[in-house]
Parts: sequence; structure tokens; C-alpha cells
Amino acid sequence: MAISRDEVLRVARLAWLALSEDEVDRLTGELDKILDAVGVVSELDLADVPPTSHPLDLVNVWDEDVPRASLPLQDALANAPEAENDLFRVPPWR
Repeated sequence: MAISRDEVLRVARLAWLALSEDEVDRLTGELDKILDAVGVVSELDLADVPPTSHPLDLVNVWDEDVPRASLPLQDALANAPEAENDLFRVPPWR
């Protein structure tokens, strides 16, 4: 499966990445090799392989959820670069 230069530029734009011409050329080649490697899996006969969500058994290592008082607003906003109306102030979306 080949990836085009335009597709690399589109993905970079969606990810808000500014790529140089050299980076676009390099990534086009690298992503093409990655897609070829992943495409090999689709050629395998996996009819007898059961689907799995994770190769290892998962064990919950978290503590029991216990309700408790939340962080006071002043403490939550204490290190914020900017706050406005009891909210974090962030730059506008581009």
C-alpha cells in the first residue's frame, strides 16, 4: 500500500504539524514502509486465531474508588498561567 505525498501533508495538517519539504519526503518513504509491513498481516491466514483485546491478562491495579472531597477551586487554579471567571484561560483554537 503506497502513501502519497498529499496524504502525508493532509495528515500533518490534521495533526497541526508544520513539516519541511525534507521531512515530508522522508516521512512519505518511512510511512510507506510501515504500511507495507502492516499490510503483510492481512496476507496471513488467521482463520484459526481467536480475536483478543490484549495479549496479556489484565489485572486491576487501582485502589477501590472512594468518594472524597474535591480539590478547592483556588488550589486548582493556583498554578494556572491565566484564569478567568473561575476557569482556566487558554489560547483560542486555531
